[in-house]
Amino acid sequence: WAQAMVIKVKEPKEEEFQFLRADLTLFTYLHLSAYPKVAAALLKARTTAIAYETVQLSDGSLPLLAPMSEIAGRLATQAGAHFLERPQGGRGVLMGGAPGVRPANVVVIGAGNVGYNAAWIAAGMLANVTILDKNLDRLRYLDQICVGRTTTLASNRGSIERALVDADLVVGAVLVAGARAPIVVSEDMVKSMKPGSVIVDVAVDQGGCIATTRETTHTDPTYMQHGVVHYAVGNMPGAVPNTSTYALTNATLPYQLEIARRGVRSAIEHSEPLRHGMNTANGNYTNQPVASELQGTYVDPITALNN
Repeated sequence: WAQAMVIKVKEPKEEEFQFLRADLTLFTYLHLSAYPKVAAALLKARTTAIAYETVQLSDGSLPLLAPMSEIAGRLATQAGAHFLERPQGGRGVLMGGAPGVRPANVVVIGAGNVGYNAAWIAAGMLANVTILDKNLDRLRYLDQICVGRTTTLASNRGSIERALVDADLVVGAVLVAGARAPIVVSEDMVKSMKPGSVIVDVAVDQGGCIATTRETTHTDPTYMQHGVVHYAVGNMPGAVPNTSTYALTNATLPYQLEIARRGVRSAIEHSEPLRHGMNTANGNYTNQPVASELQGTYVDPITALNN
C-alpha cells in the first residue's frame, strides 16, 4: 500500500481503509453503488480510484468487465447444475435430461456477456434455454449465433413471470454500468417457482437483480428461501483463480502500463476509457452514474484531478 498505484481485484475491505490516502491511485473492481461504505472511505481519503467495471470504450463496451463477466456466466450454469442436485437441496434435475425424460428449463435474464455465456453453457449441457433481454438487436444477434439452441424473449414483467413458473434454474445477469442492478424478479415471482429450483444471481456484485438476493460467500454459497435455492456469491470468478487471473490480467495490463508510463493525470487526460473508469478523486465523485446512485455531486474527472 506504500506504492503510488495499488492494483487489486476487489474493493478494499474495512481493515484496509486505513491505507487509503490522497496520493494513492487504486485500480480495481469497486462496485461503489453496492458498497457505499467503500465510496465514503475513498472520498474521505481523497484517493484517486479507477474501477475496472466502468472503464468504457466509445462503443459502450466494458473491456475490463468483460472477462470476469464471461467467467461468471459460465460458472453460473456450472453452479446451478450442481445445486439442482438433490443432495445440494435442489429438485434433483439433470440439465440435459435423459432419453425419454425432459431436460432442465433454464431461464437467463439479461443477454450481455454474463447472460450469453450462461446460456451458451446451458445449451451445451442440452438444457432447454430461454434468454430474456430488453434489447431486441441483442436478441436478434443471439438468435443468429445460437442457431435454434436457445429461445429469445423480449423482457418485461409478464414474460419473466411466465418463464419463472416452469424454470428449474434462473440466472440473473442484469447490468447497468456504474449503477445498482435493477430488481427484475420480485419476491412474489420467486414464490411462484417450483420447490427445489435454483436461482444464481450474478448481479449480486451490483446489489443483485432478484428481490430475495443477499450476498453469500464461496465457503457458504447458498441459502433456501420460499423453497428456492439461492446462490449469490460475490466475486464468483474467485472460485477459479487460475483462469480468472490470466483473463483479468490480459485485459487490464495495457491500462495499468498506460498509467505507470504517463502518471494518472496524463493517462486520464489522454484516455477516454480511463476517464469513464475513474470513480473518485480528491474527495469528489468523478463518474456520473456512481454519483447519481449514491446521491453525490459529480465532478468532471480532469477538473477533480486539478483541484
